[in-house]
Amino acid sequence: MASIHNDVPLPAPARDVWDAVRDFGALHQRLVPGFVTACSRDGNARIVTFANGSVAREVLVDCDDARQRLVYAINNERLKHYSASVQVIAEGEANCRLVWIIDMLPNELAAYVQDQTKAAVIAMHKAFPPTGG
Repeated sequence: MASIHNDVPLPAPARDVWDAVRDFGALHQRLVPGFVTACSRDGNARIVTFANGSVAREVLVDCDDARQRLVYAINNERLKHYSASVQVIAEGEANCRLVWIIDMLPNELAAYVQDQTKAAVIAMHKAFPPTGG
């Protein structure tokens, strides 16, 4: 099983980043604008349209405010298994880390997913730019 790890330092308070992560239906507006172009809710799932035109149905598995951790899964004909967790960890008052781990099968799609996560991380940095100057 492929495991993709992203450890993303962000120059924003953990509470602000967590608020964007936990806003499950606003991915395109708050966490990764530009990378995700549309997102709509469908019960406990969200239908996500990516900038490259692909669409995924991501099911909310868990949203833990105490641990600032969200887990979602994708079930479709291309992916035998896809489970992802996003956790926000404070690093002082003004900075945090976003730890995003994806476990997936088949392994052959891992390179594509890894490239997609790189683009998502760029969008996160644009959503949470450094303050001051």
